[in-house]
Amino acid sequence: MSDEAITPRSPGANVNRRVGVTAAVCAVTVVAMVGMAYAAVPLYSLFCSVTGFGGTTRVAEEMPTQVLDRTVSVRFDSNIANGLGWSFRPSEREVEVNLGAPGEIVFVAENRSTRTSTGTAVFNVAPAAVGAYFNKVSCFCFTEQTLEPGQSVDMPVVFFVDPAYADDPDLRNIRTITLSYTFFPADPPATDVAKARTGQTPAAL
Repeated sequence: MSDEAITPRSPGANVNRRVGVTAAVCAVTVVAMVGMAYAAVPLYSLFCSVTGFGGTTRVAEEMPTQVLDRTVSVRFDSNIANGLGWSFRPSEREVEVNLGAPGEIVFVAENRSTRTSTGTAVFNVAPAAVGAYFNKVSCFCFTEQTLEPGQSVDMPVVFFVDPAYADDPDLRNIRTITLSYTFFPADPPATDVAKARTGQTPAAL
């Protein structure tokens, strides 16, 4: 009987196989993590809007039926991110409302640039624990806002503070709420209107 020759496997082949398996596992892990990250954003936003977590206000379709004698002061804060070219301010800095009663404030935005631009507003309230009780019925922050050069618009917000606020022992001594908005650019910079009218184009880099 003749002995069959056994060809030993090259150590390099084993190393290459292990490297290939490791790379494949890493690639699958990265894809899964990216997918979960994208899914987490809308889920987190939904969670915040439902629970008021992190000072995120809630959205209501109708006013409560109960109005209490207790009042709170609501202060308004406005901010503009770099690159938008707008001014943005509340018509009043503070209002006092009864718990459960409707409150309204008008914010004024003006496009001071020479181009049409679109902004989107993010918001929160402070202290953060108030977010579960602060409800908006209508708000400019629900949609993007587009302003022509020089255009100024009034943007109302209708809100109420849930009467259940009075039953929260952690808010017993909180008499003032701050509602804060920040406008960010919602689109890439548009062509400068003044240059477009004169037929000028930006110089090539």
